[in-house]
Amino acid sequence: MFKKKFSVLLVLMLMLALSATVLGCGEEKPAEEPPAEEPAVEELTGTFTVAGSTSVAPLSEELASAFMEKHPGVTIHVQGGGSSAGVRAANEGVAEIGSSSRNLREAEQGLGLVEHKIAVDGIAIAVNQANEVADLSVEQVRQIFAGEITNWQEVGGIDAVINVVSREEGSGTRGAFTDMVMEYRDAAGEKQEADLTADAAIQPASGAVRTTVVGDENAIGYLSLGYLDGSVKTLKVDGVEPTAANILAGDYEISRPFLYLTKGAPEGVVKAYIDWVMSAGQEIVAEKFVRVDQ
Repeated sequence: MFKKKFSVLLVLMLMLALSATVLGCGEEKPAEEPPAEEPAVEELTGTFTVAGSTSVAPLSEELASAFMEKHPGVTIHVQGGGSSAGVRAANEGVAEIGSSSRNLREAEQGLGLVEHKIAVDGIAIAVNQANEVADLSVEQVRQIFAGEITNWQEVGGIDAVINVVSREEGSGTRGAFTDMVMEYRDAAGEKQEADLTADAAIQPASGAVRTTVVGDENAIGYLSLGYLDGSVKTLKVDGVEPTAANILAGDYEISRPFLYLTKGAPEGVVKAYIDWVMSAGQEIVAEKFVRVDQ
């Protein structure tokens, strides 16, 4: 009797276990939710103009080209015209970004322009490759451009008349050169400014200054670091070579900022471009100039 009851109980337990297995197999698993889609990144689009300094223009062209390659929907036009033209273009809305290779003048500081310093540039004193002179003091450079020193023999060169080459009025390079070289303190400590010699050959762009110096063994001019390509000889000033490393160290003092100017805070694609220039774009800046993110 006991064996019979035990057998019945065992059969019931096996039936229950089998039922549970069947039911378990028949249960539908909850459907897995599809992974959440990442929000689509809206591609930048738009067209704008950067206009102004001819010294900043080559750098702007490189930056613009790299940015447009990264963002095919963006078109950036780069134009020259000089730093003063860049200030006017930004102020009057002719260009979304004005470029300047000098600080804003007092009269320009109340126009509502926002400055974005994208690089630091040095101004090199350039002579022909055949020139024997290697080093000048700031005072000698000033006296040459003021017409007080007129022969290369006076500064250790050959007996030949010095041909001064300068930029035009309104040029940011000329403005910076004037501020840092032509202005000085007299014996009484008063601020003075030496006038550019009337015999100077005036050129409308840095490239034209370089071309003139290349073609004249007795010429002297001044150029942005970005225009140095080995075709001219650069002079040490007070024993210091015009290099980005020396500018960064504060040893070469004839330097100036490269500015982007916007009328008020930049927005949209213009802001995206300037933000990129101030970050990833500094790798391009560092190829010839001093980066500003250090």
